[in-house]
Amino acid sequence: MSLTPSNMLSLGTKAPDFLLPASNFNTKFNFDDCKGKLGTLVIFMCNHCPFVLHVIDEVVMIANDYRVQGIGIVAISSNDIIKYPQDAPDKMADFALKNKVDFPYLFDEFQEVAKAYDAACTPDFFLFDNLDKLIYRGQLDDSRPGNGIPVSGSDLRNAIDSIVYNRHLNEVQKPSMGCNIKWK
Repeated sequence: MSLTPSNMLSLGTKAPDFLLPASNFNTKFNFDDCKGKLGTLVIFMCNHCPFVLHVIDEVVMIANDYRVQGIGIVAISSNDIIKYPQDAPDKMADFALKNKVDFPYLFDEFQEVAKAYDAACTPDFFLFDNLDKLIYRGQLDDSRPGNGIPVSGSDLRNAIDSIVYNRHLNEVQKPSMGCNIKWK
């Protein structure tokens, strides 16, 4: 496990498009398919990362809380499955079922989408507004495996609330921390 911070893509960046197969649906999705009326949350994650495992229940709760309010949610795994076979699409489908991930969980086989988003770690969160402009990139909250801080999702929830309730969002944002994306 290599602790890696997110790269903090520039705010205002337009969401890169993609067309990727979903491990938990029998179809491919592009950005517009995943888009919500008010905004879209793109999450880079994987099956085996202890940082993802630490927060997955809260991520699913956030998806359930905000999807009904007009936020689209999509997760993408970009790890090299030759070196990390536990992140292969069939294992992603099992992970999605076990963890009640009912939003698209996409496989970025060629890692082009991760590079387009400048994703660096798992989990890595990117929140776009209704114009597909990046308004938040950073951490879920201050909790990390073993640090004793309860998982709350506070940073990400505040960012999503800024869209849903038309509130000001602080541009000072803490990077996410997690395992590095396993590049080919």
